[in-house]
Amino acid sequence: MSTAQKETHGFQTEVKQLLHLMIHSLYSNKEIFLRELVSNASDAADKLRFEAIDNPGLLDSDPDLKIVIDINKDARTITIRDNGIGMNRDEVISNLGTIARSGTKEFMTQLSGDKAKDSQMIGQFGVGFYSAFIVADKVTVNTRRAGEAADAGICWESQGEGDYNLESITKADRGTEIIMHLKKDADEFLDAWRVRTVVTKYSDHIALPIEMKKEVHTDEEKEKQEENPEYEAVNQAKALWARAKADVKDEDYQEFYKHVSHDYEAPLSWSHNKVEGKYEYTSLLYIPSHPPFDMWNRDNPRGLKLYVQRVFIMDEAEQFLPMYLRFVKGVLDTKDLPLNISREILQRSKAVDAMKSAMTKRVLDMLEKMAKNDPENYTKFWAAFGEVIKEGPGEDTANKDRIAKLLRFSSTYNDDDAQSASLADYVERMREGQDKIYYITADTYNAAKHSPHLEVFTKKGIEVLLLHNRIDEWLVSHLTEFDGKQLQSVAKGDLDLGDLDDAETKAEQEQQEKDLEGVITQAKEILGDKIKDIRVTHRLTDSPACLVFDENEMSGHLQRIMQAAGQAAPASTPIFEVNPAHALISQLKNEQDDEKFSDWVHLLFDQALLAEGGQLDDPGTFVKRMNAMLLG
Repeated sequence: MSTAQKETHGFQTEVKQLLHLMIHSLYSNKEIFLRELVSNASDAADKLRFEAIDNPGLLDSDPDLKIVIDINKDARTITIRDNGIGMNRDEVISNLGTIARSGTKEFMTQLSGDKAKDSQMIGQFGVGFYSAFIVADKVTVNTRRAGEAADAGICWESQGEGDYNLESITKADRGTEIIMHLKKDADEFLDAWRVRTVVTKYSDHIALPIEMKKEVHTDEEKEKQEENPEYEAVNQAKALWARAKADVKDEDYQEFYKHVSHDYEAPLSWSHNKVEGKYEYTSLLYIPSHPPFDMWNRDNPRGLKLYVQRVFIMDEAEQFLPMYLRFVKGVLDTKDLPLNISREILQRSKAVDAMKSAMTKRVLDMLEKMAKNDPENYTKFWAAFGEVIKEGPGEDTANKDRIAKLLRFSSTYNDDDAQSASLADYVERMREGQDKIYYITADTYNAAKHSPHLEVFTKKGIEVLLLHNRIDEWLVSHLTEFDGKQLQSVAKGDLDLGDLDDAETKAEQEQQEKDLEGVITQAKEILGDKIKDIRVTHRLTDSPACLVFDENEMSGHLQRIMQAAGQAAPASTPIFEVNPAHALISQLKNEQDDEKFSDWVHLLFDQALLAEGGQLDDPGTFVKRMNAMLLG
């Protein structure tokens, strides 16, 4: 193997930080490096198969794809070789010198210095190659891309510090070999039996053979092995999803999940399903136990690993699940698509549409079963992915009712902010004569819980859902009813409790409205175009006033969300409601000084605006009026 043109390059800043974490035992379990590197080698073989669809010559010289692990006790090295796609010089720099994926900066800013938390972040980000430095103080990578000449090989070498060396080499065969020079505390990985055990534990599901030297016991066998090494597969070498479910252990499913997702934790649930009929396919779908750090970037790659007749086609095929299920991981293997399919063709395929519909229902089945049979895990799922599921009713009208049953909310029924109330729970607890599901949206749980709009509902013992996630305004604009019951905001429209109010109460309210006609007329002139109207309210018991919006207008909460996102929000003017039973309104009614009357009206309006979560146009004047009233 000849060498030339040696160069030294500095690592990208983010890589230096990652290497520091790795070298200082970021992974508590050192053996994880074998899983990561074997997984990468498997991916390299998949990519070669895919490129060979259009260019069969890439496989001609060596068609039997495999991974080989060699141990050299004298040199204290462990080597992992594959005859997959390999890398050229630019790919080596991109893959081993930088973190070439979107979201890198966001990822790095979230690293806290706490090893436990940072290891979780690393697991979500999936930077498996650098795990080699957990056990090695020097790593050498020799690689040549398939289809290129023997002298186009590249040697990459680093001691995991600030830089790495690159050399051009002559490499007879395609693919990649990673040579790890083991640290003193990594002697366990010089033991062939130990390595075999780790491979079987983590990588038995890999769909190509992982070979090691055959175990020998006699001196004669050892001599033969030294002269002419004989290798044997140490894994089943069959795609896990192609095996019968009865033959696959839970541990196998969990390790395969970690392979396809680069996650560090076991999934909450999975579904292995084979379909035969008009379309034939096998799917293996997983519900993760925690969200990726970049889940809210809807432009990030997502989706399932797509295989056609066991041939890998693409990572992150997004066409098989809707956006609100973008957290689902797994594999789809089908016979109903051509091997040379493109993303554009996927978007226009009836077979894809049929599989997408079926797999969406499959995921919803998984979630329904979890919610019913494993509420503890469903609570974990909702904490991780609930806000994403809330996108569903607006994106998937065909499954709107099923999604609605999965939703969970905070509620006045509970004393804490736990999102544990389902819409079905709410309907079951509804008072006799109640025909609506009441809710309020706010910026925070406390703002919702202490909103003056809840006062009459608290007095009458009517449950109100407390919606305090940013996505909730989107949700209720698309989910307007459940089980035949209309969802009604307590901060919108004129309050009508229907049969929950008796005739005597309604007569008393009408009289109060007549008594305040003069006050309302005068207050309208003072507030002018700040308000759409002023009216007497019966939704308040403790507060003097509140702001509401017409049924079909944008709430103040939604306006603030849109403004914070830099979007133009259509003008929406509030209605000012006053509580006729409050002492401050009585004082306003009896106030003879026009200037003081005006100050009281402005003060009450500003208080109502603050209680609703809004911002004052002129805080200084508000403070002056408040101080004047206090000194009064």
